[in-house]
Amino acid sequence: MSRSLNKASLIGNLGADPEVRSTNTGTRVATLSIATSRRWTNRSGEQQEKTEWHRVVCWDKLGEIAEKYLKKGDRIYVEGRIEYRQWEGQDGQTRYTTEIRALEMIMLGSSGGRETSRPASAPAGRSSDFSEFSNQSLAGDDDLPF
Repeated sequence: MSRSLNKASLIGNLGADPEVRSTNTGTRVATLSIATSRRWTNRSGEQQEKTEWHRVVCWDKLGEIAEKYLKKGDRIYVEGRIEYRQWEGQDGQTRYTTEIRALEMIMLGSSGGRETSRPASAPAGRSSDFSEFSNQSLAGDDDLPF
């Protein structure tokens, strides 16, 4: 059987505070609404912009981190897989949703004194915040072995 890949990577801003709930077993689940935007110039030279909204679900440790540290407007990186669900609504109609199940989450930008999160499986050590790279050039000292 051949391999396949189901992977989504987003960098965007939270459109609302995380919606957090607990399952019957006490597992924390946070639902995020993340906005990503793209800009372009149309043929008549006018600037255009389109914003897409993504539903992201964070389970277990990531759900706890989202609940503790995230708020509306925060810029984050999320990596996960795309999942499709369907259910029957109270009116008897079949409903569908597309969501991203987060496997990794990194808080970007100014953290205002908050910690930078990483997936529960990530090793401890250096921060996962990319802001340290914003003013560095590629020349100079680095940790590359060549």
